[in-house]
Amino acid sequence: MLLSPAFANANEHKHAHNNDVTPLELIVYKTPTCGCCKKWITHIEDKGIVAHSKDFLNIDNIKTKHGIKPNYRSCHTAVSRNGFAFEGHVPAKFIQQFLSEEHPNAIGLSVPAMPVGSPGMEVGDRFMPYNVLILFKDGTSKVYAKIKKYEEQF
Repeated sequence: MLLSPAFANANEHKHAHNNDVTPLELIVYKTPTCGCCKKWITHIEDKGIVAHSKDFLNIDNIKTKHGIKPNYRSCHTAVSRNGFAFEGHVPAKFIQQFLSEEHPNAIGLSVPAMPVGSPGMEVGDRFMPYNVLILFKDGTSKVYAKIKKYEEQF
């Protein structure tokens, strides 16, 4: 059974003419035993994003519902109030940046697979460079950000 996210306020970024900030909220769909998902949730919460975790034994249907093709998938899927999907270990700063911009025909961002050193996938001081992809409704993608160093994620 799929749950539809219900949020009280549809605005996710700063109002243009004042300093009021509506908190950015994401529903994070994950499996109950995923440790790296929990670490990624801690990462986004530390950056001011409110996470509502939803555990499912299988989240493939949620990924399909949000248009995430198999080659862009990872272990968890986060969805914003306005339906944008953030697949895998996307750094919080890129989620915040993406939601502050206009991206016609985009469905969200993805960090396919689970790169070592990405938020939630820390293993000592090991780091694997990776790309954050912007995903489009037609199933295509392009590079949104190249992460070459650990520090570039924050």
